[in-house]
Amino acid sequence: MTDPLETYLEYQRRTAAEATPEPVVEASAFDGAGEAVRAELSGAVDALRPELEALAVALHDDPEIGFEEHRSVARVAALLARQGIEPEVGAYGLDTALRATVGTTGPHFALIAEYDALPGVGHACGHNIIAGAAVGAFLAAAPVVERLGGRLSLIGTPAEENGGGKELILRAGGFDDVDAAGMVHPGAATESIVGHRTTGVRRVAVTYHGRASHAAAAPWLGLNALDAAVTAYQGVAQLRQHILPIDRVHGIITDGGAAPNVVPERASALFYVRSAGIDTLKALTDRVVAVLEAAALSTGTRAELVVDPVPPYLPLEVNIELTRRWAVALRSRGHVLPPPPLVTPQGGASTDMGNVSQYVPSIHPSIGLGGPDDIRPHNPAFAEWTVHPPAFDALADAATGLAVAAVDYLADPALRAAVTREFEAKGGRFRWDDGSGH
Repeated sequence: MTDPLETYLEYQRRTAAEATPEPVVEASAFDGAGEAVRAELSGAVDALRPELEALAVALHDDPEIGFEEHRSVARVAALLARQGIEPEVGAYGLDTALRATVGTTGPHFALIAEYDALPGVGHACGHNIIAGAAVGAFLAAAPVVERLGGRLSLIGTPAEENGGGKELILRAGGFDDVDAAGMVHPGAATESIVGHRTTGVRRVAVTYHGRASHAAAAPWLGLNALDAAVTAYQGVAQLRQHILPIDRVHGIITDGGAAPNVVPERASALFYVRSAGIDTLKALTDRVVAVLEAAALSTGTRAELVVDPVPPYLPLEVNIELTRRWAVALRSRGHVLPPPPLVTPQGGASTDMGNVSQYVPSIHPSIGLGGPDDIRPHNPAFAEWTVHPPAFDALADAATGLAVAAVDYLADPALRAAVTREFEAKGGRFRWDDGSGH
């Protein structure tokens, strides 16, 4: 396994190189499909805007959590059908996945839609905006792609929040014939982020099995599973002092026993392990697992470990050359983009779009919804902000940016070659396959 410190140093070297002030954000050395086509795409999105807004509102008003997005995907499919495109619902063996494709030959670009909500707080991550932008981009670009050539797909991916739908689609071969992909994520601020990285995340669940006994009359006969869970939690807390700056670990005790006068024979905890690098993510997982196993040893209990109860989310790798096409489009729509660097440093959050970005060149920009800076994703107030007029303006701009990036990629061989060179220079296609069990 790669030395975590060396991986971290390599991460620092790479991000430092990308943070140099030249070229400026808006700069791109390629023509793409040309200004006339970009104007056509912008006009097509504006014409679709009433339907896109209605979709975002309908998803907001009827939120569904991961793998249960049956009404949500049906609404997306119905909008596509009204525009003359019949999608496949239930694609890739997932009931709430969707795929629609135009074109039959040539390079292939995939637009990614999400539509799952968060338990209790609905669309507080703005997946209703994500879906509207992806659908709008697809419908606006579809006739252009059919005229100019290439292939364009809309892939609806379930369960981004806690199910890894995109990784499941990858495992089903859903991206094997895709050459590049893109989606957009909403944010609260007025200033859009052109590109940003995210950490990878793995889940580690542990259940400790002990022996019940009367906690007052015969505690010596018991083996306290809660003691093991508490010891594990404290051990992970101590580990945090000695992990890399690009690492994060956090967890909760999910089951601590039934009654104070019974020595708990069962207790459980769940930890999220995050890191900015794939090798460091594996190394940190091994360290956390060792702490959890040691807690069992010290308490005489047995640890039942489940690593990756849902697929790992890999770090997001942003393709800068392709992201520049998004920047061109956003600037034409009146957005004031931030100064260099083009790609922001690693953030603490995670997304299964990272898995796609490790497999094909990808973009994952963020667009501000015009809301107050103190209204952030995963807050109920953010869900409500996604159906305010400024959010609909952002939706239309995001759809235009995605459509332009996709069509420019399909229409410009030189741009495609540059995108591929950048992707290959960073290691090329990667699929998660950890044979060690961790």
